[in-house]
Amino acid sequence: MGNAKKITVLFLCTGNSCRSQMAEGFCRHLRGDDFVPYSAGIEKHGLNPLAVRVMQEVGVDISAQQSKTLDELDDVKFDVVVTVCGHANETCPVFPGSARRIYHGFDDPPKLAANARSEEEALQHYRSVRDEIRTFIAGLSLA
Repeated sequence: MGNAKKITVLFLCTGNSCRSQMAEGFCRHLRGDDFVPYSAGIEKHGLNPLAVRVMQEVGVDISAQQSKTLDELDDVKFDVVVTVCGHANETCPVFPGSARRIYHGFDDPPKLAANARSEEEALQHYRSVRDEIRTFIAGLSLA
């Protein structure tokens, strides 16, 4: 992109604990030359430790990222808002200015793993969604 302005993108989810955090981490790791990524939630549920773990498995450290609500990002002007779950898409507030909205839903790993019989079985659900998010971010084109 050279000297072109980086695109400021927000990944929005219900609790900003897992999917939006993984998307922010992958965006920074894979697409940092193109995008300035943020993530937030309609609510704040804290960073999911299993999400941190499966991201570390692929060399992306999101442990320093913070779970936050939209109110905490009031001063940021977003070019694009990507909602990564149905609930956030339905309750997503109107953003002033020209922020483009994209909806790309991913399954909720904690919900998928709710009946897992072991931590390893639970982690498989997180890995599956992580890999879907990585593919989405790698191919993200906002031109």
